[in-house]
Amino acid sequence: MSDLRSPLLDLHGAVEGDPPDTGVAAHYGAISAEQRRLEAGEAFVDLSHRDVLAISGADRLTYLHSITTQHLAALAPGAPTEALILSPQGRVEHAFAGVDDGETFWAHTEPGAGAALAQFLDSMRFMMRVEVRDASADRAVIGLPGLRTEVVDRAALGEQATRLGDPVGTWAWEALRIAAGVPRLGLDTDDKTIPNEVGWIPSAVHLDKGCYRGQETVARVHTLGRPPRRLVMLHLDGSVDRLPVHGSDVLLDDKRVGFVGSAARHHELGPIALALVKRNVPVDATLLADGVAAGQEVVVDPEVGLHVRPVLDR
Repeated sequence: MSDLRSPLLDLHGAVEGDPPDTGVAAHYGAISAEQRRLEAGEAFVDLSHRDVLAISGADRLTYLHSITTQHLAALAPGAPTEALILSPQGRVEHAFAGVDDGETFWAHTEPGAGAALAQFLDSMRFMMRVEVRDASADRAVIGLPGLRTEVVDRAALGEQATRLGDPVGTWAWEALRIAAGVPRLGLDTDDKTIPNEVGWIPSAVHLDKGCYRGQETVARVHTLGRPPRRLVMLHLDGSVDRLPVHGSDVLLDDKRVGFVGSAARHHELGPIALALVKRNVPVDATLLADGVAAGQEVVVDPEVGLHVRPVLDR
């Protein structure tokens, strides 16, 4: 959770979000209309509660390339990217998005996750010409149509309306994110999650780069096996006047088969959620998510890995 409070919370109609999205507006009083405006490219989202790190120095890209899942050694200025840091067992420990401006790589991560990410990055510098600092007080993240993000000067946050249209709340962003099947670290994942389970290949994992911590697990599951779990989007029973609680059980025939991640009300799809369920759950099974009946829409193919075969040199 972030301690930063956005000045856009002072706008008329702003309602502050709940944890972990405190410090910014959940909505400005027009929930469905805000989603439509964002989809139409007529608005931006205040995501200034996200933590921002500035990674500078001549070796910053080769350094990030060597310790993350992403191919960053030749990243072009202005090109957005996503990356993960894994445990030796291939479990996701950190996730961030960012862009390099030619001098600094601006990374942003979940509210409250920046300190641990900065500590890890700083511990891996060794003799490389790299400096890592928390830039959250000076820089802010905004969300753009198409689930794109941008890091701007925090002091100019209120001026973005002139360039991008009026702000909309995080509820609009979350509904569109869930509908797109895009996971969020700590909400749609747990401490056992590997990238293969939640669709972070290839968006945050480059399969043709050099070694990195946890690569063996990722490669093995991608080429030979099936992930133990899979991310799924749930279409929730709209007659129930509540959304499943984050972390609540997903049941099939009264047996726990997973947990609920993010949930939202989409302006067209109705109530939806992301859940992480066991791979062998039939894709056409009706599930119970915190007691709410839910149909499934596949995000991660339960047979992923069987469609890939290594090419053997003869």
